[in-house]
This record gives sequence, C-alpha cells and structure tokens, in this order.
Amino acid sequence: MRVIVAGLGNMGRSHALAYHAHPKAEIVGLVNRSDVALPQELDAYPRFRSFEEGLAQKPDLVCIATYSDSHADYAVAAMEAGADVFIEKPLATTLADAQRVVETAKRLGRKLVIGYILRHHPSWQRLIAEARDLGGPYVFRMNLNQQSDGPTWETHKALMQTTSPIVDCGVHYVDVMCQITDAKAVRVSGMGLRLSDEIAPDMYNYGQLQVWFEDGSIGWYEAGWGPMMSETAFFVKDVVSPRGSVSITDGNKSASDDVDGHTKVGGLLVHRPSGDTLIDLPQEPGHQELCDAEQAFMIDAILTDLDLNRHMDDAVQSLAICLAADESIRTGRPIDLGVAK
Repeated sequence: MRVIVAGLGNMGRSHALAYHAHPKAEIVGLVNRSDVALPQELDAYPRFRSFEEGLAQKPDLVCIATYSDSHADYAVAAMEAGADVFIEKPLATTLADAQRVVETAKRLGRKLVIGYILRHHPSWQRLIAEARDLGGPYVFRMNLNQQSDGPTWETHKALMQTTSPIVDCGVHYVDVMCQITDAKAVRVSGMGLRLSDEIAPDMYNYGQLQVWFEDGSIGWYEAGWGPMMSETAFFVKDVVSPRGSVSITDGNKSASDDVDGHTKVGGLLVHRPSGDTLIDLPQEPGHQELCDAEQAFMIDAILTDLDLNRHMDDAVQSLAICLAADESIRTGRPIDLGVAK
C-alpha cells in the first residue's frame, strides 16, 4: 500500500514510523513545508515541500498530520485523487468543512479514519465499558491543562493561530463522553480567557465547555496551554452516575506536557455504594505503540472494507460540540444544538 505522510511534527513523525514498521505499507513520500530533523528510520524516504507533489506519487493512502486549517482541503483532494485518508484530529476547523470531508468519503467510497487515539487504547476502552456498566445519566468531569514552555509552548502558539485548546484537545474527551452516554448533545456553553500577550488578540489559551445531552447527562471539559498553567489537578477524568463513579487514578503523576502522560491511565477506581474496586492496568501502550495501532486499524479498514460510517459521524458530533463551545466563548451566549434526527 503506497503511503504519503503530510506534516512531520510530533504526530506526523510517529505515524510515519508506524507505516515504516507495517509490513503492508510502503512510504513513497514525506511532505513538509520546511526542513525538519527526522528519526534515522525515515531518512531514506523521498521528501516533498508541497502536498501536490505528494499526491503526484499516486498514493493509495494519505496520512494528514498538518495544521488543522489545511485538513479539509487536503483530505478532499486526496480522496478525489483516489486515495483513502487518515487525518489527525480535529477533522476540520469548521463544521461545514468537517461535513464536506465526510460527505466526500461517503460519495466516493473512500475510507476515512480520524486520529482519535484514545479509541485504540485498551485502558480507555475499559474506562468506557465500566462507565457504561454503571448506566446513566452521567456527570462527566474532565480536563487536560498543559504547563508548556520552550518548544512545546512554541508549538501551542502555532496551533492557536487557527485552533483553540478547547477544540484541539477537547474533541478527544468529548468523544469519550459521547461513547459512554451514546446520546446526542442538545446544548453547549463555554467560557475562556486570553492569558498571554504572545497569542493573537482574538484567541484564548484557557477555556472550559459545558455540554448537556438528550438523556439528561451533563459534562464539563477544560483545557489550558502555556507557561502560566497550574499543574495541580491538571488531568481529571471522572464519570459519575446514580450508581457510582469511575475515575482515572494516575492522571497527575507526570509533567502536564508529557505526551505519553495524556493517554496513561495506570488504574481505574470504580466506586459503588457497596464498595470500591481498584483496577490495575499495568504495561499500557506508549504514544508510539498507540500510533502503530491507529495505522494498523487504518490499513485493516481498507483491506477488510470496514464500515466507517459511525466512526465518521461520531467525529463530526464531537467536533460540533467543541466548535459550539468555541462559538459560545466568543459570543458570550450558550449554543442550542437541538436534538439530531
């Protein structure tokens, strides 16, 4: 399977390494607008400066790990050129563009996988299963604040040229909420604040969203980036129901900008009025192993003609919730999503 990887930041490099190691993938080009240092395993592959040059290699599969504002146009161009697509989250920067990408995939019969890495993590799958076993309605309490400086802060500032933290990170955890409740969101509100003069005047680097679901479930998620952020309780993951709660126990044990720490669960505390159960989850996959799993899923979806309609629709819903929160923060009013038919 001929593969092009576009975007060679942290995620792009990890995805390229996953394709390099996969026996059914052949990398035919790496695309980045500027020169970047790459792991030794990737040095021999052809490099291109433009996405168009990459598509000219006639790939079967295109991996898009560029900045968010290019996602939709690149994905549509790749599918129209005959390729299946793996695309990093968020799927797009507007709901209309996200719907355009999904509609293109369905119209052309292309496989489209969105990089929701937690869906491939066995510990997060266990958290979702334990929460669903309790039954709803649910209260979701979630955050991921990152005390970033140096190169990580530079990356965050670059991301915030187009995408707020509440959208970029929020889609992961809102997707977890949606998988647990399996209900449509009906209303979203948000609040945010610009905490640095180093970002654009119309951007904020701290935000919180609140979401209401049609089954009565409610949830909040907060995300903040920058050297000013607190590392106290920066990684909270709680799900509460009338019959108990499920909580991640190891979320605050590493630096807040440690990529491996963003997926690490370590253990789950399942609380019921009858007593508590601590579920130990040793030997969890690291970041590269999860990227390997994502790309193995992508390739398997192509080879087995897997039905990805629910996967794509779920990605649109979680993005819609986060974009509504962003709109609420910017307008100062809650957003009514209505009940999807």
